[in-house]
Order: sequence, then structure tokens, then C-alpha cells
Amino acid sequence: MSCFPRALAPAWPRRGWRGALVAGLATFLSACSGSLPGLDVFNSNPPPKPAPAANQAPQSAIGNGQIKVGLLLPLSAPGNAGLAGQSMRNAAELALAEFNNPNIQLLVKDDAGTAQGAQQAAQEALDQGAEIILGPLFAHSVTQAAQVARARNIPVIAFSTDSNVAGRGVYLLSFLPESDVDRIVDYAISQGRRSFVAMVPDNAYGAVVEAEFKQVVSRKGGRVVALERYPAQGGNMGDAAKLIAQAATHADVLFLPDAGDGAISAVQALSAAGLNLKRLQVIGTGLWDDPRIFAEPTLAGGWYPAPDSAGFRAFATRYRARFNQDPVRTATLAYDAVALVAALVKTQGPRRFAPDTLTNASGFAGIDGVFRFRADGTNQRGLAVLRVTSSGGQVVSPAPHTFGSGT
Repeated sequence: MSCFPRALAPAWPRRGWRGALVAGLATFLSACSGSLPGLDVFNSNPPPKPAPAANQAPQSAIGNGQIKVGLLLPLSAPGNAGLAGQSMRNAAELALAEFNNPNIQLLVKDDAGTAQGAQQAAQEALDQGAEIILGPLFAHSVTQAAQVARARNIPVIAFSTDSNVAGRGVYLLSFLPESDVDRIVDYAISQGRRSFVAMVPDNAYGAVVEAEFKQVVSRKGGRVVALERYPAQGGNMGDAAKLIAQAATHADVLFLPDAGDGAISAVQALSAAGLNLKRLQVIGTGLWDDPRIFAEPTLAGGWYPAPDSAGFRAFATRYRARFNQDPVRTATLAYDAVALVAALVKTQGPRRFAPDTLTNASGFAGIDGVFRFRADGTNQRGLAVLRVTSSGGQVVSPAPHTFGSGT
């Protein structure tokens, strides 16, 4: 399949580069295409799994173009991190091939999933002439790579889900919990819901989600009636559930931002505390895109945000055809990063990686939908809202294809 974006080639005399670039990227990325693609969330030590056998070392460079691009991945890290690193490297190679081998060369560097490894990998890539760094995957690695890149005024597009590592010149292409919260609360309020209760896990993810939840509910004119934290990873939820069950008589939405087992335990504790879940609209985050959630009857009808899955399915088909294996969910991040860089190199000349280019307000279209970088390094994504059913997530509000003015 040839995915060269012909719409990128002509000059744009009237619309200017911003609108035309978005249209061109949409032509390429959407034609080549759509959960939570992130190991981070915020744990840089994923549970170990056997690493795949490696018969040969991966290439240290992909492509032979003049524009050098560093790609930092945890290729030799143990367990899931190493699996993700190799799959993301494959996805980067696929993006380069589907863009008809543009004028870039990917300098692939193994950061081993460590901060020291990322610092060394970034230094090597910059010494070899990299004009931009893609990666790393984990928050602690991003911090060290960014320190090296900033010293040379080189931008970084990283894959961590921890917005604390974003900043000047360091942009996150991951799915951020804040985006999930913004989308699902906005949708709930658009459906006439105004009063919220929430049970939140007492961990790093829960802290980020709680802060954003309070802000967006207030900003949208809603009200947080009550919010309780509970111990993560199997702690006692009984006390928190009793308080929420009492407060829920004054609310119409229950927010449960936890993964499968945690969310299921929370609704069971609430039911035991006497809460009639049928009178509330239950909402969650992208962590709900999970077969365990779909199999839980008490969560049926709940809403959660996620990217449109059509793009990922198409991507996975092409990935399997090329590499004879399934991609990890994070692989789309590497694909979109390389595709974006290739398009900017082709169209933007010396301004290709300038801050105003990367923070184009109209955004870009990727496998997982539209996205744009904010000046503070975080991102905004166009997400769908899905309803929990026994057969999976059912779209109730499609993901936007563009960012409207003022959004």
C-alpha cells in the first residue's frame, strides 16, 4: 500500500500552511490508518514478562535521508517495556516505508528503559546530528533526555503519559489522563448532568485525575458533591463507599477512574453500601477499555472516552502483514510521531520543527484520531465516548475529525 500524501506536495497560496498542513496530514495519516496506548500510567516498571528471543540486533538507523531524527526506545529493557520498545521501533519503520521513504534517517537508540540510558542515547543522537528526538517512553527517561536536548535547543516528542515531564520544547504524544477526564465530563454535562460524586484510587494516576476532574467540572458549571479516595491495589473500599453512597442522593453522575478490577471492586462496594447504581450515570476513563469492564453487569451503560478503534485495526493489519506479529498498543505513538516528522520535513523547510509549527492550533490527524500539542508540552486529542455493553464499547459520541476554534 502506498501512503504518500500527494496533498502535501503543492504550494498553498490562499489558506496558508496551517490549514493545508492539517489537510495534508489527514490525507496521509487517515488513509494509512485509530485504549490507552501507554505503559507509563504512571508506572515505569511494568510487570515482567518473558522478553522475545532476538536473533539479531535491530538496525541502528532506518532510512538514508539527510534530516536526522533520534528515536529513543527501551529495546533491551526487561519484560513488557522491551516488548513495547521493539514493537514501536517496527511501527516507526512501517511509517517510514508507507511515506515512501522521505528525506529523513531515524537514528534508533536503545535507552534500556533507564534514565541514564536515555541521557546517553539522547547525547549520541544529537552528536550524530539529530534535529528532533522522538521518545523516550517512560517519565524518568524523558526527564533526562529532555535535559540533554534543551541544552542544544532541540525539541523532543516523547511517549510518557505523565504530564509532569512536559514543558518547553518537550511535547507528549501519549494519551494523557487529563484528556480523558475533559472529554467524559464535558460529554456528561452536555447530556444534562450537573452533579458528580467520585471514588478515586489513592495513587499517582488518581491524583492527576482528581485534580483535572475538579477543575473541569467547575469550569463547565457542574458541581462535585463528594469525592473519596480508596487504597489502590486491593485496599478496603468500604468506608469510602459508605460516604459516597450517602452523598449520591444529591448527584446524578458517579465517576470511577480506575482499571478493570479496581472499578469493579468499587461498584461492588457501593452496591454493598446500599447505593442504587441504576439511578446514576456511571462514567470512567480510558482505563475502562477492558474486557473485564464489559463483563461486569453493574457497569453496563457506563460511559468512557477512547480513540476510534478503526484506525488501530487497520494499522494492526498492515503491521501483521509486514512483521508477522501483533503490535503493542503503544506502537501507534511511534508511527504517528514518525509520520508527523516526515510530513513536516517535506512541507515546512527550515521551520519544520519550530515551536509554532509543532503547536499548530488546528492539530494533526493520526492513527488514533486528531491531536495537537499545547505550548506547555501537553496535548489534546479528539476522543469518542463509548457505552459499556457486554460485547464491548459502543460509540455514543464520535471522535471529532478536527479541532474547532476556541476548543
